[in-house]
Amino acid sequence: MGDRLDFFNLYKHGFVRVAVCVPEVKVADPGFNVDKTIELVHKAADKKAVFALFPELGISAYTNEDLFFQDALLYSVQASIQRLLNATSDIGMVVVVGAPLKVMQRLYNCGIVIQRGKILGIAVKTYIPNYREFYEKRQFSSSRELIVDKIDLCGHHGVPMGANLIFDVVGMPNFSFFIELCEDLWAVIPPSSYAALAGATVIGNLSASNITIGKDEYRNSLASRQSASCVAAYLYAAAGPGESTTDLAWDGHATIYENGNLLAASKRFSWGPQVIIGDVDIDRLAQDRMRLTSFGDGIRIHRDKISDFKRIPIKIEIPEGRLLTERDIPRFPYVPSDPNVRDQRCYEVYNIQVQGLAKRLRSAEIGNIVIGVSGGLDSTHALIVCARVMDELNLPRSNIKAYTMPGFATSERTYNNAIRLMNVLGVEAGEIDIKPSALQMMKDIDHPFARGENVYDVTFENVQAGERTSHLFRIANLRKGIVVGTGDLSELALGWCTYGVGDHMSHYSVNASVPKTLIQYVIRWIVDKDLLGENVSSCLEDILGTEISPELIPGTVDGQPAHKSEDIIGPFELQDFNNFYITRYGYTPSKVAFLSWCAWKDKGKGVWPDVPEDRRHEYSIAEIKHWLKIYLHRFFRLSQFKRSCIPNASKVGSGGSLSPRGDYRAPSDSEDAPWMEDLSRIPDKD
Repeated sequence: MGDRLDFFNLYKHGFVRVAVCVPEVKVADPGFNVDKTIELVHKAADKKAVFALFPELGISAYTNEDLFFQDALLYSVQASIQRLLNATSDIGMVVVVGAPLKVMQRLYNCGIVIQRGKILGIAVKTYIPNYREFYEKRQFSSSRELIVDKIDLCGHHGVPMGANLIFDVVGMPNFSFFIELCEDLWAVIPPSSYAALAGATVIGNLSASNITIGKDEYRNSLASRQSASCVAAYLYAAAGPGESTTDLAWDGHATIYENGNLLAASKRFSWGPQVIIGDVDIDRLAQDRMRLTSFGDGIRIHRDKISDFKRIPIKIEIPEGRLLTERDIPRFPYVPSDPNVRDQRCYEVYNIQVQGLAKRLRSAEIGNIVIGVSGGLDSTHALIVCARVMDELNLPRSNIKAYTMPGFATSERTYNNAIRLMNVLGVEAGEIDIKPSALQMMKDIDHPFARGENVYDVTFENVQAGERTSHLFRIANLRKGIVVGTGDLSELALGWCTYGVGDHMSHYSVNASVPKTLIQYVIRWIVDKDLLGENVSSCLEDILGTEISPELIPGTVDGQPAHKSEDIIGPFELQDFNNFYITRYGYTPSKVAFLSWCAWKDKGKGVWPDVPEDRRHEYSIAEIKHWLKIYLHRFFRLSQFKRSCIPNASKVGSGGSLSPRGDYRAPSDSEDAPWMEDLSRIPDKD
C-alpha cells in the first residue's frame, strides 16, 4: 500500500508545491503583522506546501518611511521575528518573510529564510529605488554596502547574510531557491539571472509594489519574462491590504510563473488575506536547462560572477500520502484549451504546412501534386493543405492529382467520403483499384490469401500499402508531380506505417510533425471557420466521425471499419499525451503515467466545454500503464529505423518533430530496458 500511495504523491514525480501569501498588515505594528503571517503559514502548510513566500517588509509593513529609524519599531520587529520562530518550530515548510534589519549602523531591506524555528539565511535587497514615489535610499542601504556576511539574530549565531545565497534542498533533486527583493527584478540584469545560472530553479521575490493603472500588466510581463529567461519558477508577492494609502494604493498582487507560464495568481484588491498555491515542475526546468546550449554558454561567460554565490544545504520533509497536483494538466498537450489560443494555433499549423509545401513546389519547379486519398483523417487533412497551396500559388486545384485506391478492406463510408471530398475541392480525381495488382503480388510470393485462404497477416496488410505508394510514385513520374505524404507524428512515434514502399515514404510529408489529436482540431477549426465552403465542411464533419483505421483487413461493424488502429496501438489521445512528455521533456514513464492519470482519471474533470461528448473519456491507471508500455516498446525499441530516414517536412510546434535532421536523433537499435524498469513502478490499481 505504501508504494502505491507514494506513486500518487506529486513530490515523488519532481513537483514542488509552493505558496505565495498576502497577509493583512498594519503599519508599524509588527505584533499584529506576525500574527497574520503565522495564520497564513499554517494555511500554506495545511495545503502541503514546502515553501511559502511573503511580501517585502511584511513584518513591519512597507510604508513606514522615517518610522524605520525608530528603535522601538526595530526592536518590535526582532521580537516579532522571535515569535514567528517559536510558532514555526514544528513546521517543516520553508518560510520567507520581509523585515528591516539594522547591521553595523546601517539599515537593510531583508528576506529572512526560516524553517522549524531556525533562521537559515538572510537575503538582502541590492537595487534600492529612489525615483517617482520611491525614496528607499533615505532609509535603506544596498547589499553592496554590507561589510559582513554573517550576523547574529534572535539567538542564532553566524546566520549567513547577503545577496548571494542559494539554498539547496537535500533529497529533492534540482530544487534550489534564491531570494531577491522588489526593485531587483526591475534592474537591467536582475540578481536572479546570475542565481539561475548558478543553479537556482525557484526564485522568490518579496515585493511591495504599489498599484497604478496598468502596472499589474507590467509586473506580469517582468515575472513571466524573468521566469522564462532564467528557465525557472518565479514567485512574486506584493503588498496587500493594510499598507498606508497616504499617497499610494496596493492591490495584493501575487503570482507564480514557471518558465514563462502562469501557474497561479491572487485576486487583486481583495480585503482578505490570500494564499495561492502552485505545483512547480522542477524536472521540466532541469530538462530544459540541460537541452538549452545558450544556458550553458551563460554559465561559462559569467563563471566569475556565479562563483561568488554561497550554497546553503537544507532539508525539507516531503509530505507523505496521496497528494495529487492542483496544476492544470491538459489532456491534449498539443492542443491549447483556450478557444482563442486554439484558433490561433490551428491557423499557424495550417499555414506552416501550406508554406512548407509551397516552398518545396517552387524550389523543385514542379506545379503538380500527387496524393492518395482514403477518406480517413490524415489524407483528408493533407489534401486540404494541398488545396490551399494551389490557391496561394495561383495554380488551379486541378494540378492536384488525387487518387482513391480501394483495397480489400475499404469501407463504403470512407470510399464515398474520398470521392466526395475530391469532387467538392475541385481537384483532379482518379481511382485505381489495387486489388488486382495486390493479388498478383501475393500470387508471386505464394501468400496463402492468393490460394483462397483468409490469412490477414502483416504481409497481407503491407502488400496493399506498398501497392498504393508504388502507384503514386509512378504516377508522379508520369504526371510530372511530387508525392505528398499523409502520415502524421502520432504514427511516426509508434512506427504505425509501412516502411519504404508504403505510407512511410513520399517526396514531401505535410503532416509529419502534426499529431493526430491536433489534426482533428485543425480540421474542426477549418469547418468552424468555413474556410473551404459549406460543401467541404459537411464532408469534413463526416470524416471526423469515422473511426481511425488503416483499412487493411476486411470487415465493418455498424458502418465503421472493424480494423481499428486504436485497438492495436492504443487510443491516440493517450499516446499523443505520452509522446509529448516523453519526447519534449524526457520524463520517466512513471511521471508520465502520474500526469496522465491526473488528467484522465475523471471523465468530467478538466474537459473543455466544447469537447464533443464522444471524446469525454476516462482511463484507469491500469489502462494508462498498459498503453504506455506499448508506446515505450514501439518508440524506443522497434520504430526508430523508420524515423531515421523519413521524408522532409516542416516542423510545426515545440516537441513536434521526430526528424533525424531536426529535433530527435537516436540510434535505431537501442533497448527499452530503462523505461520498462521505471514502468514497473506504476501500480496496477488506482
